[in-house]
Amino acid sequence: MDLQHWLGRATHAIQDWADTFGPYRPHPSLQVDDDRFGAVFEEFTARLADNYPFFHPHYAGQMLKPPHPAAVVGHLTAMLINPNNHALDGGPATAAMEREAVARLATMFGYDTHLGHLTTSGTIANLEALFVARELHPGRGVAHSADAHYTHGRMCHVLGLTSHPVRTDDRGRMDLGALEDVLRTGEVGTVVLTTGTTGLGAVDPVHEVLPLAERHGVRVHVDAAYGGFFTLLAGAEGPEGLPPEPWRAIARADSIVVDPHKHGLQPYGCGAVLFRDPEVGRFYLHDSPYTYFTSTELHLGEISLECSRAGAAAAALWLTFQLLPPTPDGLGRVLAAGRRAALRWADLIEASDALELYQRPELDIVTYFPAVAPATLTGIDAASARVLADGMTGPDPVFVSTLRADRDSFAARHSGIVADADGARILRSVLMKPESEDHVEHLHNRLERLAGCA
Repeated sequence: MDLQHWLGRATHAIQDWADTFGPYRPHPSLQVDDDRFGAVFEEFTARLADNYPFFHPHYAGQMLKPPHPAAVVGHLTAMLINPNNHALDGGPATAAMEREAVARLATMFGYDTHLGHLTTSGTIANLEALFVARELHPGRGVAHSADAHYTHGRMCHVLGLTSHPVRTDDRGRMDLGALEDVLRTGEVGTVVLTTGTTGLGAVDPVHEVLPLAERHGVRVHVDAAYGGFFTLLAGAEGPEGLPPEPWRAIARADSIVVDPHKHGLQPYGCGAVLFRDPEVGRFYLHDSPYTYFTSTELHLGEISLECSRAGAAAAALWLTFQLLPPTPDGLGRVLAAGRRAALRWADLIEASDALELYQRPELDIVTYFPAVAPATLTGIDAASARVLADGMTGPDPVFVSTLRADRDSFAARHSGIVADADGARILRSVLMKPESEDHVEHLHNRLERLAGCA
């Protein structure tokens, strides 16, 4: 795609549409001449240079990737109209696009019926899911993996719910025995399962928890904000294929959260929440006599906690899905490249004398640490910090991140390391960009050299 060409077409298309309503004179208070704007724009673009190269495959730090050009064009084109998807009156076209895009997400997860909408983030989407959980099970708390995103503990606090962290096994997944101990107390109304923890990319055993939750009369919410699109690789052939059981079981969960602004190629912010039972919409009921007046259809604002939301986000997702649909042959090919890259890098690390693999990747997150002698947690922590800093500032920069692993987690995976501290930072790389597949060897060689110097 020629991005400049299509952005030019976008401005012309919207101007042609605007011209159908007749001419008017812009107010002089809004006028800014090009010379003045040019000076400010120069300062603006100079300040934007203070960023990491999120677009480049040598950036393998946080969960950041560039939006697809189609998403950029869709977002900016709709932004020129600036619709608000809170009400059909504020964005009739983009509200329809949102419904269609959300329906495709529901189909991707195997939902036959659904109620859902886009949100500005996974945090807000999880808040909505836990809000509905509270209304259905008042007075009962929420159990989640100890490695689940911190948003669950935070949102429980916001909602006045008790949070029950459940210990994880030696692969970072929720421990079933520990979960059953919590459920036996009768204090839990909802279990949150994570399909792709943001630290390790671990996938909780959804298929094993569902019957356990059913026996205890507990709801199941799946936080697939990071890993949800990997359901497209469930049962796939080749090294990128994932065990299908936990992914297929998501269709029986009560609610799901997924972030298209992670693996869905969208700009921030674009999250989504889905409920299997449309009847939960009753918990959102409210009246806004000045908002909902041109249609008897259900407005998106009537099934969400958020009010104003950018219709541009829905437009971007809808346009992207027309070209790269959420199917194995569409977005699945994008995720497969990152998954293969992670597995390839893990193999290289396992054969390395300078690096050690913390654990095998389940999705596209690779965790590892410098090999140090003597093998102590303090030594690993210091070496990881040096590699992180030197990687960003060297003549051939690479960008990774760190993850703190506690003493017990290390012992479960690497019993030979001396635990002379409560934990240690390890290195963590997220290979979200499909181009990572062509740069794994470079990243590995660079990190090996850095680790050797550390």
